[in-house]
Amino acid sequence: MTQPAADLIHLRAAGVSVVLGAGGGRLPTVLHWGADLGELTAADLGELAGAGVPSTVPNDLDQVTRAGILAEHAAGWNGRPGLAGQRAGRAWSPLFALTDFAVEHDADGGGRVHATGRDAEAGLEVRLELELLRSGVLRQRATVAIPEDADGEPFVVDGLALTLPVPPVATELFDLAGRWGRERAPQRAPFVVGIHSRENRRGRTGPDAPLILAAGTEGFGFTEGEVWAVHVAWSGNHVTYAERLSTGAAVLGGGELLLPGEVRLAPGESYTGPWVYATHATDGLDGIAARFHAMLRARPHHPANPRPVVMNTWEAVYFDHDLDRLVELARVGADVGVERYVLDDGWFRHRRDDHAGLGDWYVDEGVWPDGLHPLVREVRERGMEFGLWVEPEMVNPDSDLARAHPDWILQTGGRMPIPARHQQVLDLAHPDAYAYILERLDALLTEYPISYLKWDHNRDLVDAGHGPLGVPGVHAQTRAVYRLIDEVRARHPGVEIESCSSGGLRVDLEILERTDRIWGSDMTDPLERQQIQRFTAQLVPPELVGSHVAAPHSHSTARTHDLSFRAGTALFGSFGIEWDVTTTGPEERKELAAWVQLYKDVRGLIHTGTMVRADQHDPSFALHGAVAPDRSEALYALVQLATPLTSVPGQLRLPGLDPDRRYRVTPQAPGDRPSLRQRHAPEWLARGVELPGRVLAGAGLRAPALNPEQLLLLRVTEVTP
Repeated sequence: MTQPAADLIHLRAAGVSVVLGAGGGRLPTVLHWGADLGELTAADLGELAGAGVPSTVPNDLDQVTRAGILAEHAAGWNGRPGLAGQRAGRAWSPLFALTDFAVEHDADGGGRVHATGRDAEAGLEVRLELELLRSGVLRQRATVAIPEDADGEPFVVDGLALTLPVPPVATELFDLAGRWGRERAPQRAPFVVGIHSRENRRGRTGPDAPLILAAGTEGFGFTEGEVWAVHVAWSGNHVTYAERLSTGAAVLGGGELLLPGEVRLAPGESYTGPWVYATHATDGLDGIAARFHAMLRARPHHPANPRPVVMNTWEAVYFDHDLDRLVELARVGADVGVERYVLDDGWFRHRRDDHAGLGDWYVDEGVWPDGLHPLVREVRERGMEFGLWVEPEMVNPDSDLARAHPDWILQTGGRMPIPARHQQVLDLAHPDAYAYILERLDALLTEYPISYLKWDHNRDLVDAGHGPLGVPGVHAQTRAVYRLIDEVRARHPGVEIESCSSGGLRVDLEILERTDRIWGSDMTDPLERQQIQRFTAQLVPPELVGSHVAAPHSHSTARTHDLSFRAGTALFGSFGIEWDVTTTGPEERKELAAWVQLYKDVRGLIHTGTMVRADQHDPSFALHGAVAPDRSEALYALVQLATPLTSVPGQLRLPGLDPDRRYRVTPQAPGDRPSLRQRHAPEWLARGVELPGRVLAGAGLRAPALNPEQLLLLRVTEVTP
């Protein structure tokens, strides 16, 4: 039961402590967010609060200031304010008096805090929610409301961001950037005085989204260093930032990035910003990832069934939909062990290429005179689920829908937005457009036994104006998409949904509240995928990241890779095939079937285990893996990314094992025969080796010299006395 709170609150969970203070009748501030402080008495909390008060300095305010959860300019915070807005030029610098402060502690760790503040003069109320989850992940969000009795002028919300403090030892920043086909590229910067702001105006999460923004001690890596990190859970425009003031105070923060005039509140109305997630670890970026993974895996709606082997038809047939060819693809897929068959783009009216048809969500009678029923029947008779590609938020100008309802397209300024992939964005905040798309999806899911929707979103939102006036529409569009997915799930609860957006361009914790998988990237070249998957996993566990075996010759990069490298890369995700396997010979098909079987054997380990990534002393190779929750077994991949500088490789240290247990390390078939650069492999590779976990992590094993773009799988099992 929620109870009124004292001025000082201590929440603890999974090695993380959060101490909040709400003294002086103001909104709460975070006095500590970081490593677990242990059991603290009320006296201890009082001493902690007093010991943490910063000094006043010459030529500064006479009163000590700290950034609150909602930083207030009027309270003396001269950094970015938490609430930005105005009412006809007034109420732009609110100062909230605390009117309610309540806390709820969970018996097994964590808890929730609710705080309400009001500025009577400005006619504003703010409600803050903060929750420390059992995983050690902290999340917070804010609502700004206009009381019924407030001045009749609307309050325009320009921004609503929440912050958390980080200590002076956090001297480096880490986040991710990228572009289409090379998403999640890591970048670092010193955490200096000023603001490091990542603003996303794409209308979707985007290829260059930071995913997380982390601050940490100097040189922090995958396994070492103290790290604090935040993530903004929002699929539209958003901002994530780190700010250090000249006083030394530093914060991480974020929220929705609102377009001008996008949120205007009349008396009685309110706006709630997105959840801002945050966590802390003393063991580097892997510790941060482990907390996010634990949080996602603890959700009641997290996929519980083993993640099926997927065959997606896109790179096999593209728009060339022929029943006989697609049935043959299904037959071969079933033979190698596929469990879910997904028909990609090209099945609906007028869709012979990407110039036309989006919005006309009816099965094309010219290509499919009997509907999709013959293909669905063939797929299901072979023991596979049937899935279907859709792109409900988009429309081609060359479509029956656009010709009938041009006013359903997001646009402003009396002009059509710049096209992208020959398409525009359907205004789902328009009630009739929303109703049409919902009816079409509902009809398809009712007529056919569809188990899975690959839900795509292939362009940024530019000039995204809503309604006849063309007012900014990204916020309303994002909310409408959430409502649409929620309604589809409510009507068809057994259907799983993949968030695909030009590959991995809509990846955030709010879309993952509604979907069961993301497509990691349209890039299926395994060399590029190694980095993309390594850093997508900074937030998302592998069971939610689609990773497919593509053709030997990549259509994106023109590189050619052997099956072992392609399949060994796809293994550490939600495994699938994106390849015309009807062109394979008997031996290649046999090897593919062996990889499929290995995935089925180890998916329980990879999809429940702790992800580990070794810090790389040599950028030419990478080592990553999954360690079972009880640390009884593990699977690692040694990946040679490029030609190394040295001719003799170094030591292979295996992180994550129990130092006090003994393990046997052996190569794992079929990933046990990579191409080697050396004449003789290390002796242990042929016979295996048995050592304590602390030796494998500390001294390690002599690594074999692999040729570039090869990988070696290592299976580690506990040796019982």
